[in-house]
Amino acid sequence: MDARPGLGSAAVPLAVRMRPTRLDEVAGQSHLLGAGSPLVSLARDDGRGPSAVSVILWGPPGTGKTTLAQAIARQSGRRFVELSAITAGVRDVREVMERALADRDLYGSSTVLFLDEIHRFTKAQQDALLPGVENGWVILIAATTENPSFSVIAPLLSRSLLLTLEQLSDDDLGTLVDRAVADQRGLKGAVVLDPTAREAIIRLASGDARRALTALEAAAQSAAIERDSSDDDTAAEHPVITAEIVAAAVDRALLRYDKNGDEHYDVISAFIKSIRGSDPDAALHYLARMIEAGEDPRFIARRVIISASEDIGLADPQALPIAVAAAQAVQLIGMPEGRIPLAEAVVYLATAPKSNAAYRGIDEAIADVRSGRIGRVPKPLRDAHYPGAKRLGHGKGYVYPHDEPVGVVEQQHLPDPLVSTEYYRPTERGHEREISARLEKLRAIVRGRRGSGG
Repeated sequence: MDARPGLGSAAVPLAVRMRPTRLDEVAGQSHLLGAGSPLVSLARDDGRGPSAVSVILWGPPGTGKTTLAQAIARQSGRRFVELSAITAGVRDVREVMERALADRDLYGSSTVLFLDEIHRFTKAQQDALLPGVENGWVILIAATTENPSFSVIAPLLSRSLLLTLEQLSDDDLGTLVDRAVADQRGLKGAVVLDPTAREAIIRLASGDARRALTALEAAAQSAAIERDSSDDDTAAEHPVITAEIVAAAVDRALLRYDKNGDEHYDVISAFIKSIRGSDPDAALHYLARMIEAGEDPRFIARRVIISASEDIGLADPQALPIAVAAAQAVQLIGMPEGRIPLAEAVVYLATAPKSNAAYRGIDEAIADVRSGRIGRVPKPLRDAHYPGAKRLGHGKGYVYPHDEPVGVVEQQHLPDPLVSTEYYRPTERGHEREISARLEKLRAIVRGRRGSGG
């Protein structure tokens, strides 16, 4: 930001200036900061605190992982070292460990190593942390937005305390925003925050403290520019942040949506489950989140096609053609107009009758094949077009269905070990109700004769 009185400097973002220096200043995470909690104990002076504890902080962006680590180090008087798994390597880790060991042995001091985005470290890089953690050379505080069970090696997990951070509540964000407006480290009371603007910032933040402060800072800058450029002599002494200014400054909420992370898969999962659960409103919500986050619309369209086959199936045979048509439309017209056929297909699927009978049937058939339940193809069904086939009995006894008045004949099609197996079991929902009645008659005719099949 410009160096206007009270509005800070571009060199130090508001979110950094407002970072707490003590745990009792942290907004949210009350479930982790109660009296006697591990983090509070860790923040004690070296003399009273534990000799060494490793902590993994798992939570969405903007929930205070870095803030907690820095507050613990400052409050306890420990040396603080920060590494990012994006840029650091094994050499950097070893240098920190060697320095920490030397400081401990020479000066009796303790080091907090904060490792951001530990999920980006390879196994070998995480292995380099083990000696320092096991021997108490450092207090490791690792942060991740990914599930540690999948991204952190087992030896490190077993030696660490896993703590889950939650998104900040609206009340927590409100406290944070109010403090930033008034605090000397923040905007120093140099702006007036309209209540509707406050609500807009909280809504846009979606539980992310950093996003809330970034939005506030951008809005304060815009409000100051608007007041300075106004010809109105009656303009307020301090810039006034309105909901309109917030909307113009921030444009729209930057959705938390990492295409390689848990949130990506959580939103996709919720999208598909909302369609399956016949909730078009929820399905449209998650579709909107994916679109606004910049998800490839072709990826969304593929998921819609899969849902049409897996969850609707033959309960509504139009579901698949509609899903395919939506995918083709997206390919032809692109975005943002592609959102419309996608929405149409999603609503159709969500409100359609549901059946996974075909999906379940093919999976059961594949399971039988993989387990060896195969058997030989019955001789009447074997290929008989090549010379010598008839001599082997291939095709002998085959009855051509179209020669029969009803177009269905008594004939064994499955191999002997699978005779009478029923993979497809239609539901009584939608179009499958008709299929079920017809299939019962078909099976009665087809299974009226049991040949050996050879």
